[in-house]
Amino acid sequence: MLQVRGLGFAYPKQNALFTDWSLDIAPGVTWIGGDESTGKTTLLRLLAGDLVPQTGSLSLTDGSTLAAQSAAYQSQVAWVDPRTQAFDAITPNTFWSTLQSQYPAWDAALLAELIDGLALGPHVGKALYMLSTGTKRKVYLAGALASSAAVTLLDEPFAALDKTSIDLLLELLKEAATHPSRAWVVADYVAPRGVRLAAQIQLGP
Repeated sequence: MLQVRGLGFAYPKQNALFTDWSLDIAPGVTWIGGDESTGKTTLLRLLAGDLVPQTGSLSLTDGSTLAAQSAAYQSQVAWVDPRTQAFDAITPNTFWSTLQSQYPAWDAALLAELIDGLALGPHVGKALYMLSTGTKRKVYLAGALASSAAVTLLDEPFAALDKTSIDLLLELLKEAATHPSRAWVVADYVAPRGVRLAAQIQLGP
């Protein structure tokens, strides 16, 4: 689904996190593990094109590359930083409408199911800054999942979620594990419980 070749990246005045690094993201669920500050979030941002690699190439199975066809590439790779405050002034409904315009395979029916399953109904008209951390993360999670992108990147997706929401997400990932033509990449300290993994990537020493 996504091919990375020769990836290199370092933050200013820091040791390189990735040097001549390559991987293939296959259909299904891939888990990226590692301790704090090993580069899990940075890797997701690089895969999404949210950070620009200093060396290397990223390409999708349809041939679009981040370097040459960035718009086409990013329309097939879903990423929402769960810690972002960039959308605090708008409502969840407006946020999802923004994502819908970005991802051509947007699944409105799935979004409706997620709004119900994640108990987001009472919050869809509120500004995001008014919501708790857990509720904001659920808004972002619902948007990423409803994108129906070829590759969906999830950063610590279970953090700050209630048990009902965790169970719902686990069921979705179990279904995702069998998908023949889409990929989900989960970066977290531990692998998602009970989910069959297409691959495991461990960062750090």
